Amino acid sequence: MISIIITSYKEPKTIGRAIKSVLNNNIKEEYEIIVVVPDEATLKEAKKYKQVKTIKDKGKGKPAALNIAVSEAKGEILILTDGDVYVGKNSLSQLVNKIKGPDIGAVSGRPVSINLRNTMLGFWAYILTEIANKRRLKAIKIKKRFFCSGYLFAIKKKLFPKLPEELLSEDGFISHKVYESGYKIIYSDRSLVYVKYPSNFSDWIKQKRRSAGGYKQIKKLIGVEMRSFRKESSGAIELLAFVKNLKNLFWLFVLFLSRIYLWVLIYKDIGIKNKKHDKIWLRVESTK
Repeated sequence: MISIIITSYKEPKTIGRAIKSVLNNNIKEEYEIIVVVPDEATLKEAKKYKQVKTIKDKGKGKPAALNIAVSEAKGEILILTDGDVYVGKNSLSQLVNKIKGPDIGAVSGRPVSINLRNTMLGFWAYILTEIANKRRLKAIKIKKRFFCSGYLFAIKKKLFPKLPEELLSEDGFISHKVYESGYKIIYSDRSLVYVKYPSNFSDWIKQKRRSAGGYKQIKKLIGVEMRSFRKESSGAIELLAFVKNLKNLFWLFVLFLSRIYLWVLIYKDIGIKNKKHDKIWLRVESTK
């Protein structure tokens, strides 16, 4: 059996689209859909779908919500996604087919930006998701480790770890635990998940500080360096392939400066390990 878990928070306008996109997938195996959410508005929308099991969590954050949902999930395979994104047709069956191998622990989906490319932040979202796709494909080819995307991935339930509630990047933590258990993570580039990325700089900083900073937090928790400014900088030259005109070149230059500023903020963050999730997680409104 497959358990599809959708975590959501204050997303009544997008949760229906997320659920419909799952229902529109052609999944041959028996499955259940679990929506876990703390707020009444989103819960009310989710309950409109009879095929969905809803769980109201205590609002302690996504890691805590996932711990609850996984404990109630009946499936041997879990598919995790969010209430502010939607999956493409046949995306879920591709994940299920790929995870059946005995040595496969998890399968990552492929995020696709729905932001307009004719704006600076839309251009950033497009090139960064495309680069992530290319790197995952290359990692598979050369048998190098990579991490799942939290927007969409499948994992065998027996490998799902108990998540510390203060986690910012639960996808990185889960991925590390899969590898630690001796299993492989593979990539399904045909399992598309459509994502709206930040449309203003303030939200962009919030989201990237949370995701990139979350990997620094993981290093403090388990002592493993997953992401750093040095590692990011080494691949900067790849982005030049997306430059089509002077405007693109300027936007790329601003992106480089912004990433430097971002990592300055990340390295200034201290004491993150012992803070509760609701004290360090900042909501990004423009992605809803």
